[in-house]
Amino acid sequence: MDRALKLPELQALEEIIAAGGSALNVARHESAAAPGTPSMPVYAITLGTKDEAAPAAGFFAGVHGLEGIGTQVVLSFLRGIVARLAWDETLHRQLEAMRLVFMPLVNPGGMLRGTRANPAGVDLMRNSPVEAADPTPFLVGGQRISAGLPWYRGRAGEPMQPESRALCDTVERELLARPFSIALDCHSGFGMRDRLWFPFAGRRAPFGGLPHLHAMHAIFEQTHSNHVYVVEPQSRQYLAHGDLWDHLVLRSDPRRVFLPLTLEMGSWLWVKKNPRQFFSLRGLFNPLVDHREQRVLRRHGPLLDFIVRAAMSAPRWLPGTTEACEQHRRSALARWYSG
Repeated sequence: MDRALKLPELQALEEIIAAGGSALNVARHESAAAPGTPSMPVYAITLGTKDEAAPAAGFFAGVHGLEGIGTQVVLSFLRGIVARLAWDETLHRQLEAMRLVFMPLVNPGGMLRGTRANPAGVDLMRNSPVEAADPTPFLVGGQRISAGLPWYRGRAGEPMQPESRALCDTVERELLARPFSIALDCHSGFGMRDRLWFPFAGRRAPFGGLPHLHAMHAIFEQTHSNHVYVVEPQSRQYLAHGDLWDHLVLRSDPRRVFLPLTLEMGSWLWVKKNPRQFFSLRGLFNPLVDHREQRVLRRHGPLLDFIVRAAMSAPRWLPGTTEACEQHRRSALARWYSG
């Protein structure tokens, strides 16, 4: 663990786990390792009811090692929940009725090395066996040429990387097994706007949960009318092979509701405010000034809190009839897929 202790984000996560004590259920997985170096722990933390009929919300980050701000957002939210366990009766009532899942640091080896990929050189968000159904951009959409180039998917036919398997196993066990679940995966680095992406990444066709997602989007806009997010299918921006959330959606039971979202924080805005960050690889994906990092953490906290509340209260807002589902589907198609 001497090597792992050099990673502040991992230290912070282990301190939160220690503070949570018996209230947290902690599963430890192992990361891939570069030649001659040890693997690092990949933690999955759960709390709340074990009743599989209850809804769940999952929060994930650090899939790309360069994007530390996503890990900080999820750590900040988890730290607040652990602190509230001592006094917040409302939180305890929530946890009696739902399950919370956290994987704030999926790729600790990549974060330690300062790389997007894991220590084996694989981009975890290009690592599932899903092949895009529509054309993808060269390299960016995932490539199998070489681990020396970015967006490497790994060799065809090989098992997924340990970190990818850990994320997928956790989601299948803790989220997909339930009638209703939401996942939020925090990233950074795309443009100057904060975006909330939903599947698919590898095809332009709408995914099956579109009516339910549109219903959730409606209550989000009603209660957070001044929110900053562009909400859209990822396919509107670019398509990619091997997306883990596409893989999980395709493996999910269509009789259940699973709504995965990706928060893509617009890191170019930080570069615009501090142009010197352009010359730092880390600066292209993270706010390097302390007060800007604090502002980012404050900015996204309400979104994570909304996801918890929406998951717990799903029966109150999910469309309850075939006619309501169809109306939401038509509205979603008009909003996100027309033209």
